Amino acid sequence: MLSSPEWLALEVKYPDRLTAFYDAFLELDVLEERDGETVLAAGETELRLRAPGDVPRGGLHTHYALTVPDSEYDDWHDQLGERFDLVEHTFGDARSLYFYDPEGNCVELGERPLKAQSSGVTGLFELVLEVEQLDGAVEFYERLGFETVDDGREEGRVRLTTGKFDLELWSPRLGIADARGGVHVDFGVVTDDPSSVAREVADDALSVTSVKDGVRIRDPDGHYVTLVG
Repeated sequence: MLSSPEWLALEVKYPDRLTAFYDAFLELDVLEERDGETVLAAGETELRLRAPGDVPRGGLHTHYALTVPDSEYDDWHDQLGERFDLVEHTFGDARSLYFYDPEGNCVELGERPLKAQSSGVTGLFELVLEVEQLDGAVEFYERLGFETVDDGREEGRVRLTTGKFDLELWSPRLGIADARGGVHVDFGVVTDDPSSVAREVADDALSVTSVKDGVRIRDPDGHYVTLVG
């Protein structure tokens, strides 16, 4: 059974420059610096800023969404509005704001009713992948353990979830704030039994590899998802 997101990797030309950006505007702390990569704490999720190099690469022009407490949403809106031309959208009772980082990634901050002690960015709740064949990609991720909750195939998009983490699969298109799905995205998801889950998609995956964190799968579109035990 899949659970929460462990990390999202973004490919950036200069990790130190984007680290400074995320420190200045989202107040993300550095967890680790290693050769060609800086790891930031986006709440409970790692945001890995990765210089171009070996595979798996980080995602390009990736749209992803982070949670902030609803009690702080207006403050984030006012603070970021001084620097960015924000786009805002409401989903039911929840508001989200959108802006772009210097590498062209569309960052969404969505308000959530969180515990009183929660503050700042608390984690990743949505990730968008660009796929070539939407039907096949949906089938692949459903067999991996995601559940479809919003089937918008006529619009070129399908939303799936683990219950703690949402994945949107998009045909090449523009979404809210002209966001695009990421290409060659690398992300990690927690699961109880990585090997068992990986077997469900092994025949259709481009590769399945045991790694230190768990099992790394390359999907038919070239995205990497690591199942973390």
